[in-house]
Amino acid sequence: MRLVHRLAELRASGERGVLFTVVEGDGVGAKELVLETGERVGGGVPEEATAQFDELVRRGRNRLLELDGEVKVFAEWYGPPPRLVLYGAVDTAESLARAAKLLGWTAIVADARGMFITKERIPSADVLIQKWPEEALAEIVPDHQTAVVVLTHDDKFDEPALKAALESEAFYVGALGSRRTTTRRRERLLEAGVAEAELDRIMGPCGLDIGADTQEETALAIMAEILAVRAGRGGGPLKDSKQRIHVEV
Repeated sequence: MRLVHRLAELRASGERGVLFTVVEGDGVGAKELVLETGERVGGGVPEEATAQFDELVRRGRNRLLELDGEVKVFAEWYGPPPRLVLYGAVDTAESLARAAKLLGWTAIVADARGMFITKERIPSADVLIQKWPEEALAEIVPDHQTAVVVLTHDDKFDEPALKAALESEAFYVGALGSRRTTTRRRERLLEAGVAEAELDRIMGPCGLDIGADTQEETALAIMAEILAVRAGRGGGPLKDSKQRIHVEV
């Protein structure tokens, strides 16, 4: 009963965990819940399965694990929805926030400019934060289930926002802008002391190459790239892919 009770608490607490269940082979029926805090509830699941916890909790997806000895373990992911953090309450921010909501994600929009960061302009956002980039990102604390996209096209916002995002665990850091803007931004960040290896984390210009033109199409291209990065996929045509169509079976 403690296992069931602990699972019920996860929704309210916002904790992340993985429930491992042996579904085939020796020990079938055994269950063990592992949380990011290190807490474990239950037992009897092979260590070979639970040792994969860090990778599984970061992927944010359920997965069937096939272990040696014909044992299969179903890993079920628990936790709050992924977060999309947008710095810059420009028009594209509303399209991106709306797209994120369709996926069941939490959309957070931040901007230092009070006239832009309003519910009337960004009605799809779950959270609006009127703060400068460093303060906003410090409040949000992007983690491994957070994607950050910088939309401002203004150095005084772009640079500190990207630096703060790169110092976090965000699994995706993107920046909107032309190739010229992207090149200039990279040079300025290098001058500001950001390591070149860290700059390689920035997806800029962000989005997949789908010929996007409108704000809604741009939002689709960016969200598609975010999903591809999260799943470890390239984002190309499925007919050219040698991988399974679905990330997990």
